[in-house]
Amino acid sequence: MRTATATAAAVTTTLLGAGAAALTAAALAGRCAADAALRTEPGRPLPGSPLLSVHSTAAGRVELTRSLTSLRPGTYGLTGPGVHAVVGPVLPDAPHGPDTVVRRLVAVTHGSLDPGTRVTFTPQVHLGNPSSALGLDHADVDVPGELGALPAWFVPAARDTWVITVHGLGATREHPMVVMPFLHRHRLPVLDLAYRGDLGAPASPDGLGHLGESEWRDLDAAIRYALRYGARRVVLHGWSTGATMALHAAERSALASRISGLVLDSPVLDWHATLRALAAARRTPAPLLPFAVKAAEGRAGLRADRRAPGADPAALKIPVLVFHGPDDALAPWEPSRRLAAARPDLVTLRTVPGAAHGAMWNADPAGYEEALRRFLTPLM
Repeated sequence: MRTATATAAAVTTTLLGAGAAALTAAALAGRCAADAALRTEPGRPLPGSPLLSVHSTAAGRVELTRSLTSLRPGTYGLTGPGVHAVVGPVLPDAPHGPDTVVRRLVAVTHGSLDPGTRVTFTPQVHLGNPSSALGLDHADVDVPGELGALPAWFVPAARDTWVITVHGLGATREHPMVVMPFLHRHRLPVLDLAYRGDLGAPASPDGLGHLGESEWRDLDAAIRYALRYGARRVVLHGWSTGATMALHAAERSALASRISGLVLDSPVLDWHATLRALAAARRTPAPLLPFAVKAAEGRAGLRADRRAPGADPAALKIPVLVFHGPDDALAPWEPSRRLAAARPDLVTLRTVPGAAHGAMWNADPAGYEEALRRFLTPLM
């Protein structure tokens, strides 16, 4: 009996040891996957963005691989190695093959769209700076941040309410240029911020993005800069994690009383779901996803005792306009719906069907700008 017991104990110990080793390996693999998910490089397409081929071009037209992405409504950038272009709506009456779609070709801003060129869709329509891309006078300024100088573009205008724009995942400060002509027509000064991890800005100390949890302090520095140089109040307009940063600033900043409104495009309000989507898009094996998400939450400082932005609707004190839709694969829109339902007195949700993450303007530029006009008019 003692021999059998000893043998069973030895087998159990071996199995437990093997299980512990497997768990350790899974945790290490999860940490690697987490770091990959948190190292989203600004200006490069988000993971999961499909590659499309250019089949042909003609005057004002480009023929692309047919897919759900190339059939999306609206206006987008096309980007690939050494090329950037702008495409408008689908042209359903243009001749094309069964596996292709023809869209309006607005401009080729860099390189050339030769047949066979591989491109991805991006919400970043403009390339360059406000002067070169839009013909808007601007100044290159440095915002003093806690990690060092943060480059920003300032587009002057007459009003003393400034709009501070802040991009999100996979984008750069070129992305907010889609709304600059609208804001300039309404005489609103714009401060367009690059923050930690962006080209020309200080790196995050650990080299990782934190989904707004630390980056919001750079937005807080931009608020201080705006108030120092003539703004009486500010409106924060953020996309993706930039929207999350705006919510954090409204909840945590010592200058929150000077924020008159928030515009949130595709806000990341459920970091667990977004981290899982990012890790999955990086081809993390399904069994490792829980380890990757847990490791990413730890690496990004998103602890369980941290309240997610917007989790307490009662804490809102200023008007909020949210652009979001059910087709966002990176930031689920259910938290946006709950926020709007909980605070109908302050939160307006504009639902944008058929829009990818961070591309609510792209899917419906005219509708987006009309909603923005109605929201900003009483805040000007």
